[in-house]
Amino acid sequence: MSRYILPLEELSTLVEAVLKEFNSGVIVLRGDLAAGKTTLVKEFVKVLGGNDEVTSPTFSLQQCYDNNIYHYDIYNHGLEHFISLGMLEELDKEGLHFVEWGDEELVDILDSAGINTLIIEIEKVSNTQREYKVDYAHA
Repeated sequence: MSRYILPLEELSTLVEAVLKEFNSGVIVLRGDLAAGKTTLVKEFVKVLGGNDEVTSPTFSLQQCYDNNIYHYDIYNHGLEHFISLGMLEELDKEGLHFVEWGDEELVDILDSAGINTLIIEIEKVSNTQREYKVDYAHA
């Protein structure tokens, strides 16, 4: 596991480090409300050259961006609803898939399906800093 404590304006440091090791598969994002999960996805899109406006897919469930970047939020409806809609098949597409609020059950399903999985836990340290715990154990 790698740990980073960064101010938000240095978030590209984390994104570039992750992309050196992990450039296709599912990145599970965990953290409290307003911890910065969508902000992190915004930085990935920016670093990868996308021009899309990144917004939380809380109500739409899925957002698709340039460069095969996909963004999901399973907070409102849960994993069972996500699965019932056939969204697991989406996670097998080529590209980077960011899943906000993914739990261990989702990670186990992805592992059993042979899908590369990375977990990033975000904890708010202050209004301008976050701690990011990056677990490559599922990659």
